[in-house]
Amino acid sequence: VSEELRRAQEEWEAVEEIQSGLGGTSAGAAPPISFNEALQYFQTADLSECRKKVRATVRRRGLAALVRFLFGPPRLQPQLQGERELALAMAQCGLDDNERVHMRILQTIYKKLTRSGLGCPRYGAHWEELGFQGADPGTDLRGTGMLGLMQMLYFVMDSRTLPLAQEIFKLSQHETQAPAITLILLQNFPFCIMSVNITRIVIQALREECLSRECNRRQQVIAVLNDLYAAAFLQLYRVWKWQHKTLADSGFLLKELELSTRKKPKQLLKSLEAYVNQSPAADGFQQPSPPSASGGGEEINFTGVCDLQIELEGEARLI
Repeated sequence: VSEELRRAQEEWEAVEEIQSGLGGTSAGAAPPISFNEALQYFQTADLSECRKKVRATVRRRGLAALVRFLFGPPRLQPQLQGERELALAMAQCGLDDNERVHMRILQTIYKKLTRSGLGCPRYGAHWEELGFQGADPGTDLRGTGMLGLMQMLYFVMDSRTLPLAQEIFKLSQHETQAPAITLILLQNFPFCIMSVNITRIVIQALREECLSRECNRRQQVIAVLNDLYAAAFLQLYRVWKWQHKTLADSGFLLKELELSTRKKPKQLLKSLEAYVNQSPAADGFQQPSPPSASGGGEEINFTGVCDLQIELEGEARLI
């Protein structure tokens, strides 16, 4: 009997290796990883090389500094600077095939979004189905690094936001028909690329100290970043769904979202709080008011994020 069990185990391990596509590292069989466990890993990992890549925020001088002092957001309190630096360091940390925690994060995101109990190969077209640009998710993370994946992980592992994440992913995969007309509107969009763009927006808001007041109030940084990420995704989802938006509208919508996260983060966070405190059925994803058509800037094309550079000051470029 023990011999039969041994053979069965060997056969199962061989199947897992094929599923994982990692040449002997059975990532597909790895248990899901929680956000807190992943965060603890980064808190203790050696991120010295990543920290070197973090560029300091340029301080304003002269009249600009005076205006910011009088009318701008408050400074982040000293005791929170370490957590801010950790978040920015994670954004400079690339996806590493040799780091088991990185692979577990990737696999957990895949399983939660697809609602599958099975893992998947490290490379392949299945990542495009999730909304990455190609067969390797790592190439889409420049500018957000592992923070981009960590925010996706938070989105799918937090019981409050998982239903929202799955609804958004469902919409990203769907084709819908506009009422009363025969024109088919393709409302699908690349979920993971959209997610990375939202993480970039959140990072920029952190750099410009737009979130300092909320971080100081809550005495947290990463939790505020995660909630703002989810709130921004919720706002985008509502506009996209109810106003029948398509990829052609994505540049303008991301621009609007960037302005909201910088100018009205508290309003976005309140909207998320209202959503998670009631059932999605009760919420009904009510139609939002139409976004401002005044423009406030040139529409930006929505493509990849592979070659983007995060600006230290001023508006972030969304490309």
